[in-house]
Amino acid sequence: MTNPDGELVGVDASLRVRAVLEGEFVNDVPPPVRTPWRRQAVNWWRCSPRVPLWAKDRVHAVQAVKDLVVAVLRSPFRFMGAVVRGLVVAVRWWRSWVTVRDYREAAEQSEKLADKFTDIRELTLFRWKVTGAIVLTVAVVVAVLDLVYGHRVFWIAGVVVAVALAILGRRKDGSPGRKAVLAGPRTLTWTMDPQVLVDAFRDAKLIGKDETLRLVDRATRRGEGWAITVDLPATRKAADVVKHREALASALAVDEIQLSVERVRGNGGHAGRVAMWVADEDPYAKPPIRTPLLGVHRWDAWRPVPFGTDARGRRIDLPLVWTSVLIGAIPRQGKTMAERLAAAGLILDPHTRLYVADFKNGKDWKAAEQVAHRFMSGDDSEHVLAFLDWLVELVADVQGRYRRMQDLDDLTCPESKVTPDMSRDPSLDMPITALVVDEVQIPLEDRTPVEVQGKKLTAGEYIGELLTWLAKKAPAAGVILVLATQRPDSKTIPSSLRAVLGSRFALRVMDWRDSNIILGEQMNTRGYDSSRLLPSHKGVGILRPDGETQAGVDVLALIVRTFYMPNEDWREICQRGRALREAEGTLTGHAAGQTAQPVLDHASVAKAIGKGTPVPADTERVDEIALPEPLASVADYLADGLANDDGRDFVPTAELVDALGVEPKGFGLDMSAFGCRPTRDRVPTEDGMKQVRGYAIADIRAAIERVRDAAVIEAEMIDDDQ
Repeated sequence: MTNPDGELVGVDASLRVRAVLEGEFVNDVPPPVRTPWRRQAVNWWRCSPRVPLWAKDRVHAVQAVKDLVVAVLRSPFRFMGAVVRGLVVAVRWWRSWVTVRDYREAAEQSEKLADKFTDIRELTLFRWKVTGAIVLTVAVVVAVLDLVYGHRVFWIAGVVVAVALAILGRRKDGSPGRKAVLAGPRTLTWTMDPQVLVDAFRDAKLIGKDETLRLVDRATRRGEGWAITVDLPATRKAADVVKHREALASALAVDEIQLSVERVRGNGGHAGRVAMWVADEDPYAKPPIRTPLLGVHRWDAWRPVPFGTDARGRRIDLPLVWTSVLIGAIPRQGKTMAERLAAAGLILDPHTRLYVADFKNGKDWKAAEQVAHRFMSGDDSEHVLAFLDWLVELVADVQGRYRRMQDLDDLTCPESKVTPDMSRDPSLDMPITALVVDEVQIPLEDRTPVEVQGKKLTAGEYIGELLTWLAKKAPAAGVILVLATQRPDSKTIPSSLRAVLGSRFALRVMDWRDSNIILGEQMNTRGYDSSRLLPSHKGVGILRPDGETQAGVDVLALIVRTFYMPNEDWREICQRGRALREAEGTLTGHAAGQTAQPVLDHASVAKAIGKGTPVPADTERVDEIALPEPLASVADYLADGLANDDGRDFVPTAELVDALGVEPKGFGLDMSAFGCRPTRDRVPTEDGMKQVRGYAIADIRAAIERVRDAAVIEAEMIDDDQ
């Protein structure tokens, strides 16, 4: 503040004083902006439930016009059909009336038909006379009117009679003469008639008899089929419709492969909104489509890879970065081709690094040898142990990546995840790395013994633990797993490994249990069961993606037909990938001719996963250890059955005794000493099925494994003492 002389009072004079501005407060609030009346009218028109849907949207208006044209073209035929049905109904009603059927039935129920016979006859004659009189009167009246007004009277009378008969003959279930006792074959008269759809939902018991559906989007043509979106009645769930898709397809008289049912999620959906699409014909009966990757020069691994098409023909891309993939099927269903499609996009990115292990030992992956950082083809124990070294190398690589991330600033590495820029920076050495394994069940089932932290494990068990660790921690560091197997059972692939594999693709399998092992528990109860896929649909499977696809980010699973990529296309993509790497200078490892293996730090890797250092227990194969009698003779006799799980699972005791020439009682005691207890099972004989005593093949196999494991441990103890 200042005194009358203009000097500052109570303020340090050394402080700098800014200019003083004068002003006044204005409390006037600007008037609200009013929406123009045209905009208000448009908003009301679009939001009002009283305005029909066809008047709000151009697409629905076009479809409504198409439906009107179809109805107009069909109306003459429908009218004639109604007239014929009305004539049949009228004749049946007149015949019932003139024969006094109602009076006759009442007399029969009262058991007085004989007493009423005279009355029935008189009433019948009276009604015939009434009929004749009416016919004669109508004929005379029409003749007189024709003389007075001309022949137009016949036309007017004909139209009136035809309209009356059409009204009488309109379709109405339950009325006499309007519902056939034995109908013809059911076909889908499909213009997506709303009443047909409601009846189908009722027949499939998805809604009650007194409930109906609410139309959200009217039926429109999309691709080679019809699409429609409906709301279910209150408390009805879209998940139940997806689960009972087969029953709904039966009610619509189409194959379930032609019917696509999805729950509409997000802002435009809710738990009771269903989007349906019905194909005109089998969408997977056409020739397969070649992969679109043939038409591109290079690909970005951070983009989802073109994987296949759904029933509507939409291209479905498979996200790979920050996830892992499990592909399972029985043989010759397109499993290897699906895995190669996933790897093809990574091959066309010169900044990716590939580890390819082909345990099928065929020619399917031979072309990848020219681009892979690590490549292996074989199914022997030495290949399994080399694969184990690969996993140790990858675990150490992932650990090193996380350590280097700690030293990066937040701009380069915002989170503990690899970014596109980081994966392409050679100084950081964090490229997108893919471990592609075909027939992963072979290393997981290998029984070559290894020593881990003083504890004996099989190589398969330790490989399962390493793969599980990588599937849990490696994707964020840019290392992804692509695993394929033709043995999708709980014993082959550990549940701890399956639980952390994000994307699943199940082609045709034998039963719903195998399907659930690939896709996840209880997926069959949600309507997704790959055992129901047709054998003729090669390359068709159920995809459960870990990420957004063209079908939507919230889609649980969908049926996909993979693209077609024969060996010549696969070789071309691999050659193109090698040329890209040579141009970028990113060709490394096996493809660059580097045969020397890196020095592996087993101790740090074992510590990371909670195990010790893996060391091969012995150079001698477990299968070569001599077995004691009579187990050795049994193993020789059942050699094929023991080696192949698809063989028989039971062998009668009498068959073994006859084949080996042993004494039954002593043979039984010896087998019991090895842990093989006899059981009973039914086997086919010349006289039919017969119940006999025998041994389960699984028990014999387990006894052989126990004996061999004990022999290996004993040999190691002798070596340690020496």
